[in-house]
Amino acid sequence: MKYALYLMTKKGYEVLKTLIHNNLQDKISEVIVGFDKNIDNDFSTEITNLCLINNIPVFLRSDNFNITAPYSISVSWRWLIPTSKSKLIVLHDSLLPKYRGFAPLVNMLINKENKIGVTAIFASKEYDKGPIICQSHTKIEYPIKISEAIDLITKNYSELVLKILNSDKPIKAVPQNEALATYSLWRDEEDYAINWKSDSESILRHINAVSTPYKGATTYLEEKKIRILDAQIVKDVFIENRDVGKLIFKTEKFPVIVCQKGLLMLTKVVDDETGENLLPFKNFRLRFKSKK
Repeated sequence: MKYALYLMTKKGYEVLKTLIHNNLQDKISEVIVGFDKNIDNDFSTEITNLCLINNIPVFLRSDNFNITAPYSISVSWRWLIPTSKSKLIVLHDSLLPKYRGFAPLVNMLINKENKIGVTAIFASKEYDKGPIICQSHTKIEYPIKISEAIDLITKNYSELVLKILNSDKPIKAVPQNEALATYSLWRDEEDYAINWKSDSESILRHINAVSTPYKGATTYLEEKKIRILDAQIVKDVFIENRDVGKLIFKTEKFPVIVCQKGLLMLTKVVDDETGENLLPFKNFRLRFKSKK
């Protein structure tokens, strides 16, 4: 049985590598490659080159192509895929029916879920409601950055696609339990903002969840928008007037900021516009704000 693959990002690249390593390239009818300018490397070049080296037909999303395989599989795909000629299998970044929707991995890390994973489902008219084919999960510990989490679930992606292509039996799926369904909302620039009224652990999870390959958590300092790319929790002290967002200590060149509960040391801070490193700060009397 042949499969068409719609691939994007590092996840798509690693899935393709795994299939080739397991000598399953003959089961791939063609690969369709997508682009994402919002991340540092969308792996479109790497995916294309890997296809060419292994004589796998490859097309860009904008090309004119015809899918003939009975099944298609999408990995990290961001656009609608016609399903009239090929039954579509979608891989979703959560253990469905939890976290249906957008940015599930980011939201799982912010919510401190103890495991992350991927679900393979048949596409449905309502997003992420299709019957479940198979799942793979990984237990995690905190603190963890989004880049580490992506690496972990990339292995889950490869495991599921390998399982599907290795089977010669008809693909079976079971309906999702609607009683357990939750939804994950889309995120935009406003959602990068740090809420200093939260506790230091929650703020650190937020910073780590939107770090590379994303733009990084934002805050304002003297009307200037900055991004906090890395931080760590330090031991709290008793503060009589707990004004959140204020600098309380300087440890070497790193500022320590007051949170609603706990303290947070900022170890990597850059200008939003230029990307220039802003540490160490010259002034001591600094107040960080969530909004301008």
